[in-house]
Amino acid sequence: MSDFALAAERLHFAWDNSLPPVLEIDSGATVTIDTWDASGHQVQRTWTTADTNKRVRKKGVGHALTGPIAIRGAKPGQTLAVEVREVRPAAWGYTSFGPGRGLLPDDFPHDHLQIWDLENGQYANGLAGVRVPLAPFCGVMGVALAEAGQHSTIPPRRVGGNMDVRQLTAGTTLYLPIEVDRALFSVGDAHGAQGDGEVCITAIEMDSTTTLRFSVSDAPVREPQLRMAHPPTTIGGAYHGCTAHAPDLMLAAQNATRYLIEWLCQTTHLSADDAYVLASVTAELHISQLVDAPNWTVTAFFPLSVLD
Repeated sequence: MSDFALAAERLHFAWDNSLPPVLEIDSGATVTIDTWDASGHQVQRTWTTADTNKRVRKKGVGHALTGPIAIRGAKPGQTLAVEVREVRPAAWGYTSFGPGRGLLPDDFPHDHLQIWDLENGQYANGLAGVRVPLAPFCGVMGVALAEAGQHSTIPPRRVGGNMDVRQLTAGTTLYLPIEVDRALFSVGDAHGAQGDGEVCITAIEMDSTTTLRFSVSDAPVREPQLRMAHPPTTIGGAYHGCTAHAPDLMLAAQNATRYLIEWLCQTTHLSADDAYVLASVTAELHISQLVDAPNWTVTAFFPLSVLD
């Protein structure tokens, strides 16, 4: 049961502490919130890659967020605890990439769109021979910055925002440092499933109905923290890993992802575009070691259970 319901009737696309709240609650309240996909409903279920040029990317316009929600009595220096009760997926979602974006922009300098069917509530279907277990969460959860003015939602920040921590599923609690009176919390960018790294720049982007419980604590945090009810890996079973070594972590992450895409293309029917998309929604990029100079090691792990 929720104390309040919040429809996605007034969205905002930037962090701004001057925005009036759409709802004010007491600490301890639970709110069920409708969120739109990150594009703000620009992408349609009937689209193919050929339709992606219809999408308008306006400068300074970021994720579609529902909020802000004000918490009575919350003060700067306190912490907002956000307990994730449920993130219910919509009936469909999408994964896309485009020129100049993602972890491998030089390898994939073109547009690509994958539509996913989420209607059974357990798996995402869309690629032949692939079944992706749903592990829904909201990629953007945060509170207002102390600095005045509008701030992009694209980079994650010390007060949360576009962190894309895929472990923020139901049962997890997120702790956010409060910088303004009443905290001013907003949420959006729900994902049906995502890999650690979100390598092609999107996960399974979707609308959601998300239920959160809010409480205020005097125990300070410098940046977001989380408490989980389960191990960090959300897909069980056997995995295949591709390692890469380099004196630069970004290069190691890029190469590990490249090797995983090559392996998927060699061992399945998938095209490189489809393998990139699948890596973005299921693979897990791990830093394996940071101490054996001059090379650092990144491993891209892939859950074999998603392949029929």
